[in-house]
Amino acid sequence: MSTNLFHQLKKKASGLIDNKLSKTGTVLDVRKWGPSAIIEIDLHLPATTMDDWHEVPYMKCKVADLTYRDYTPSGWDVDTQTCTIIVDAGHNGPGSRWAQQLKKGDTISYLGTNSTRQTPVNTSSVICLGDESSIGHMLAMQQLSKPVSRFSGAVVINDEEGRKLFKEYFNSPLQPIARNDVHGHHSLMEWLLQQSYNLENTIFYLVGNSTMVSGLRKVLKQQGFNSNQIKAQGFWS
Repeated sequence: MSTNLFHQLKKKASGLIDNKLSKTGTVLDVRKWGPSAIIEIDLHLPATTMDDWHEVPYMKCKVADLTYRDYTPSGWDVDTQTCTIIVDAGHNGPGSRWAQQLKKGDTISYLGTNSTRQTPVNTSSVICLGDESSIGHMLAMQQLSKPVSRFSGAVVINDEEGRKLFKEYFNSPLQPIARNDVHGHHSLMEWLLQQSYNLENTIFYLVGNSTMVSGLRKVLKQQGFNSNQIKAQGFWS
């Protein structure tokens, strides 16, 4: 098959998917965190009902022809059908390139929303630990935690400006900490070992790159927490 014919068929297939399955939303605003690779994107999603989001949701966004990436809506408003997705654009991939070129007024396509099956369980202490790729997920967990006083944790952010902006932009108990290793797990382990959590009433949610999630799970088990107290959501290898 010639290259041109292959691309024509691919484009046609992409068009069929868009016409039959996809929904559209409007970009309300885009905020790039200065020198940081983090990008906030405010969206209006009139075709999506948000009042049944009792678990952390995700939306499958079209970032290129026949290419989709999952992003977690955070800070959603049921009445206005608006939300924010937060993209870690520090990786050279189609999702990063898509986020970097978005601007106010653009139309986005997505294949609906679904649940990650994660929600804060009924316990006195909900602890989230993650990296830049998990900020949206962790803020969604915070929104679902009632009361929010039982929610806390830490997020590893590579650059100082990003950590400053996180504190400035979000009213969150999450503590931004410096990244001192490639995957961030050693940085989070060091922070974790300085905390004192009750063995009986604490649930941990580990969200982010799989190396970090795996390393933190091992440390928590070594501290005496059982598997039922550790929930994981890995995003990339």
